[in-house]
Amino acid sequence: MIDIKFIRENIELIKQNCINRHVKIDLDKLLQLDEQRRVLLKQVEDLRAARNQKSKGKPTEEEITKMREVGEQIKQNDVDLELVEVEYKNYLMQVPNLTHPESPIGGEEDYKVVFQSPETFKLDFTPKDHEELMVQNDLIDFERGTKVAGAKFYFTKNNLVRLNQALINYGIDVVTKHGYTLMETPDLAKNEILTGIGFNPRGNETQTYSIENTDLSLIGTAEITMGGYHSGEVLDLTNGPKKYIAISHCFRTEAGAYGRTNKGLYRVHQFTKLEMFVYCKPEDSEKMHQEILAIEKEIIDGLELNYRVIDIPSGDLGGPAYRKYDLEAWMTMNDGFGEITSCSNCTDYQSRRLNIKYRKENGETELLHTLNGTAVVLSRFPIAIVEQYQQADGSILIPKVLQPYCGLEKL
Repeated sequence: MIDIKFIRENIELIKQNCINRHVKIDLDKLLQLDEQRRVLLKQVEDLRAARNQKSKGKPTEEEITKMREVGEQIKQNDVDLELVEVEYKNYLMQVPNLTHPESPIGGEEDYKVVFQSPETFKLDFTPKDHEELMVQNDLIDFERGTKVAGAKFYFTKNNLVRLNQALINYGIDVVTKHGYTLMETPDLAKNEILTGIGFNPRGNETQTYSIENTDLSLIGTAEITMGGYHSGEVLDLTNGPKKYIAISHCFRTEAGAYGRTNKGLYRVHQFTKLEMFVYCKPEDSEKMHQEILAIEKEIIDGLELNYRVIDIPSGDLGGPAYRKYDLEAWMTMNDGFGEITSCSNCTDYQSRRLNIKYRKENGETELLHTLNGTAVVLSRFPIAIVEQYQQADGSILIPKVLQPYCGLEKL
């Protein structure tokens, strides 16, 4: 979340940023609640100070009576303050992060292409989409996935399982050589961690599966668990940023996703993902964002996929992201590009909510910056590989860089 002091002092900037990001929130109501909260806090502090002062000597009966009245006032103010705090925090957490000055302003279609493969992708035969190819080659079973777990669940089979394992191991090797610590995370997280990261664990539009009668939810990305990994801590960053590459299963309800690209593996309820997560000093976050983007490009370049990188416009940014890039591979199913990875600089938006700081050289502490980016995801990557490496006879070649990992040349 954004510092309330910054909001107070820059209210017109915040209002315009909310307009640019297509976020509707009553900021005047937020400021009103902030003022109520500060008044109540001051009243409670003054009353407690007065009570403490009187308690130092031997009070008279009249003073004891007054102190009882003060105690009742403090109790009532505490109740009022708690009610205001809940509403105040609800409003404050809806305010999106600031937006990078170079991010495009506008809606979903107003992205800016910052890189594109030099050659246009085309095949000299009529291509098939990944679902048809995978079923034809006995690599996936959506029908029985639906029977066992419901729509948009699936079984991977035969050499697709080997391809997936090869992709994960390839991604691990590429990323760890850049100094990222390898992790495997829980598939569950406390709802307070999801909220801190910027995911809404409740409500009709939630993307999260909540576990009934608990304060836990299944994670949609290792960004959640790795963001919570250092929650409430003060980190030592004197030797540079803390960089992690984490593997996890991911679960998403895909609420509200109907009508968008939905075929085959593109939008499913469960998948495995390799995620980069970085904690760094504020002055290093721009550089780290470019590093994560460069690693994502290195992975895709190694696979020899046709792709582009787009700078996401303000109206399509999630609440925590200051700036975000999507990497999109050419897909037959779209007759165009489809997202396979993304990377975001969240500045101090998540660290303020999760209370994560670093210690400066002078001993003071300051909120750090967090960043995240997808290295490999086992839903979108196989789509791009199968559709771009398909052959006229219906077989599918395996990218050369993956062949040593799986011992295969074809699927």
